[in-house]
Amino acid sequence: MSQLAPMMTEGPLPPSRSRGSWPRRITVLIVLVVVGVLAFMTISVLQSPDEPTEFVGAGEGEVVVVVERGDTLTEIGQKLAEAGVVMSADAFINAASVDDRATKIGPGKYTLRRQMSSTAAIELMLDPSSREASRLVLPEGLRLDQTVAESAEVTGLPRSDFEQALAAPASLGLPEWAKERPEGFLFPATYDIAGDETAEALLQSFVKRFNQASVEVGLEERAANVGLKPYKVLTVASLVQAEVAPVDFAKAARVIYNRLDQGMPLQLDSTVAYALGINDIRLNEEQLATDSPFNTYANKGLPPRPINSPGAEAMEAALDPAEGDWLYFVTVDPSTGETRFTADYDEFLEFKRQFQERLAELEAGDG
Repeated sequence: MSQLAPMMTEGPLPPSRSRGSWPRRITVLIVLVVVGVLAFMTISVLQSPDEPTEFVGAGEGEVVVVVERGDTLTEIGQKLAEAGVVMSADAFINAASVDDRATKIGPGKYTLRRQMSSTAAIELMLDPSSREASRLVLPEGLRLDQTVAESAEVTGLPRSDFEQALAAPASLGLPEWAKERPEGFLFPATYDIAGDETAEALLQSFVKRFNQASVEVGLEERAANVGLKPYKVLTVASLVQAEVAPVDFAKAARVIYNRLDQGMPLQLDSTVAYALGINDIRLNEEQLATDSPFNTYANKGLPPRPINSPGAEAMEAALDPAEGDWLYFVTVDPSTGETRFTADYDEFLEFKRQFQERLAELEAGDG
């Protein structure tokens, strides 16, 4: 049987795969090295220690930054960087991480400087002088519209925001017995303003402060002692708040209760002034004849609701009136608030005469 022999070809062998590969590899390697060196040099230039990562010094100029409630140090750093106070949020965070006091930076409007070092920024924010002393002071006896006006002026929020919130009283946290009537429940006090409040949140804080004061004086528990519901007691408190100085609150409350017990109209100018939306202490006959449920000359009993926001002292007086048989009182000197009380009608008329004389003196500029 025949066998096939391997076929032989003449001529040169095919070129080796490795022939010429080493020069190419060396070339590629050199290129990679060069690229790597250039990249390293580029990064080194970008991260050069000569490139500042922080502003230096106390800065210059003035810029206001608002820190809102709940802002983290990271968020504060971002706000500062965006305002140009510090170079970067990271720089501020790094500085804050080694200064435990930075955690005490609270909400508020801060007046800072541009291009400050992060350390200097922290120091200034911890200085009370940098934080705007924004306080809303609500005196005792403000009516609801006056509270809104004062709140809008101090905070810069539109009055319409407050009016809109008041139009939905269920969200304000009023006690159930208020029956969604906010007049009288916006408690007079001093409130710190951070700058990030909404009108609704402010009104809620006023009502919350009222609820606290109500508990402190025991308004709901003690109202039965004077034979009234808490809402009526609050109304009495608003009347004494409007009529006399704090030293006479308890006496004025007793006059109100005595007149109610005897079925006499209260005849308080403050209620008619409330109906008219004025603050005059002397009303003419036409004004006293105003047709309104708040006219306590024409209507017996208490007005339908409080006429202002009374303070804790007035509430206490309404709950614990002085002992006495007085039926009348007259503030004979409006400049000092001196008020006289009597159970005698003729003496009351004499007090009225003294008031009119003193008022004439004041209007004439004689003291």
